[in-house]
Amino acid sequence: MRKNVTGYMFLLPWLIGFLCLAVGPIMASLYLSFTDYNLLERPVWSGWNNYRNIFTKDGSFTHSLGLTFKYVLLSVPLRLVFALAIAMVLNKGLKMLGIYRTIYYIPSLLGGSVAIAEVWKAIFAGNGIFNRFLSTFNIHAPDWISNPFYLIYSIIALSVWQFGSSMVIFLAGLKQIPNEIYEASNVDGVGKLRQFFQITLPLLSPVLFFNLVMNIISSFQVFTPGVVIGDGRGGPLQSTLFYALYLYQQGFSYFNMGYASALAWIMLVIIGIFTMVVFGTQKYWVFYGDEKGGKK
Repeated sequence: MRKNVTGYMFLLPWLIGFLCLAVGPIMASLYLSFTDYNLLERPVWSGWNNYRNIFTKDGSFTHSLGLTFKYVLLSVPLRLVFALAIAMVLNKGLKMLGIYRTIYYIPSLLGGSVAIAEVWKAIFAGNGIFNRFLSTFNIHAPDWISNPFYLIYSIIALSVWQFGSSMVIFLAGLKQIPNEIYEASNVDGVGKLRQFFQITLPLLSPVLFFNLVMNIISSFQVFTPGVVIGDGRGGPLQSTLFYALYLYQQGFSYFNMGYASALAWIMLVIIGIFTMVVFGTQKYWVFYGDEKGGKK
């Protein structure tokens, strides 16, 4: 213990922050999820009432959850496809690679901001830049923001545009694949498409697995586009009432903090289930290089 005390002292600031700013609030929210709490008065224990009301009486819960599922199922695959495609292009030994990498990464830094959401809202409005561009080709596009059917797809496009962080990780993974493998396959007459599915994807599968898990977790927590593009109320006909936005409304607009805490824990369980499912399937498609196939 005497030998390790220096290390523990260096860890102490992080441990204090972790216990006070993470573990403490998490445990507090678990307790509050079983109470009737309006932020102004002391919480009153109500047992399972919040959870019972969520699953049996709350139509907005099912709507926001279904909308979030749709967002995750569409945005995550598209973002990964775009990220991998751009990473493969950048991996061709382009000059000024650092500049291109920075340019493509910038949307990931700015895309979650309120300012970018406002810009996106202006671009895809009925008289926005995107529709004016399409009109030059005599294409009459709808109002992507006011139309509740199309609004979700404009937000998905914003999510796909933020592929930079996944792209950088894919690019790092591609750099680790030995070029000798591709040279040997060229000698054997293997085509580019076959190389991609039999060499690139298997050797890149651990990186793909990591990006998939992180993108699923972050996509379930989508919030800012629903607030800004949906004018803070979930858009027309609640077309942008994502789960995180509905949780926020319950906690800070309606002061139902106990109810919001229950919603938060339900989302935690849902994300955990999705993550466990992905982890459970990795033995079938993730190749770590220390065996002939699958997970070690």
